[in-house]
Amino acid sequence: MSRPVIAVTTSRRSGWRIFPLVALNVWIGGGRAVRWGAGRPSDLDTVSGVIVGGGDDIAPDLYGGAPVTKARLDPDRDALERQIVEACLSRGIPLLGICRGSQMLNVALGGTLDQDAYATFTRSKKVYTILPKKDVRVESNTRLQEITGTAPMKVNALHSQAVDRLGQGLRVAARDTGGMIQGVERIADPFALGVQWHPEHLFYAHRQRAIFRALVTAAKARDDGRAQNPDVSADAAYS
Repeated sequence: MSRPVIAVTTSRRSGWRIFPLVALNVWIGGGRAVRWGAGRPSDLDTVSGVIVGGGDDIAPDLYGGAPVTKARLDPDRDALERQIVEACLSRGIPLLGICRGSQMLNVALGGTLDQDAYATFTRSKKVYTILPKKDVRVESNTRLQEITGTAPMKVNALHSQAVDRLGQGLRVAARDTGGMIQGVERIADPFALGVQWHPEHLFYAHRQRAIFRALVTAAKARDDGRAQNPDVSADAAYS
């Protein structure tokens, strides 16, 4: 059986080292990854799913935020990824957002970001590491709960911003113990999930691998002309 092709957007600076790790997770989940980015070819007709990867902050003018002087921004990547997210949702292409990608999913749907999330959520544990040191609670009755279960999980964290006001059609899928949003998901098809942490670094954990498998399952469903979210739910229950 052929593997669905999953596009992975990356930054110009760090994509060379991040993409192989994401590609490994996609392969374990049953897909095959190709790297996209600003200045690289990107044709949605050639893929079955998309991962919007992590990296630099999103320019605040995309969601009405305050101008910042210290943040590292990439306007070309912002424009590309926003266009990709909007096109995926309009064309029924499943999508996974990782860290920045989760935020872009929210922004593309009209949501906003908290630019200094740890100042707002003072009870949230502030960590900046690829090691699993942040406690996250998955919300009940969500698709993420079907994929990973509701038991608390330890994840990593490499962010200072977080989702604030939800974009249209999204719901909260996970929060940390201080209440900060750590996961969002689209309620209806196509499958679209965003996680604030980096599951690609946690490939040794079954629940983190399941996130990539869910995207691949949704991609296969789309290729076969089936509804995506029911297949994701059924595959999660089977596994």
